[in-house]
Amino acid sequence: MNLIQAGSFLTLHYRLSAPDGGDLVNTFDDKPATLSLGTGELAPAIEARLIGLGEGVHTRFELAPGEAFGERNPELLQRVKLSLMHQLGDPDEQYNVGDVVQFPTPDGQGSYAGLVREVSAEWLLFDFNHPLAGQPVSFEVQVIGVL
Repeated sequence: MNLIQAGSFLTLHYRLSAPDGGDLVNTFDDKPATLSLGTGELAPAIEARLIGLGEGVHTRFELAPGEAFGERNPELLQRVKLSLMHQLGDPDEQYNVGDVVQFPTPDGQGSYAGLVREVSAEWLLFDFNHPLAGQPVSFEVQVIGVL
């Protein structure tokens, strides 16, 4: 039996559930996922729990608050002037609480998301924390293949 180790290429079904039990990701009703361990496709804490599991294993584990996606960081709440948003983006864009806005990384090679938490006449308050930061999550996995 092949065991999962750092760098393994995996085929698996998995379910990531929020604290309320709702599915965030669920591949059990569709095609299995394929991924390479260590490439950032899964949170490091989840990858660490997969190490040593063998083909055919079906298990579930709980991750403590902040373990999977880090703790909430109050410094990742940032006010951005609405005038700057209109200058750099669509000047007619309307923003609402709950909107997710993509921002380019400083090198322009990628992007990151901010969730609008508050809207004023002059600024928007963005939350750049992962939506599950500081929350417990459940992870269920069925390992189909390990290379």
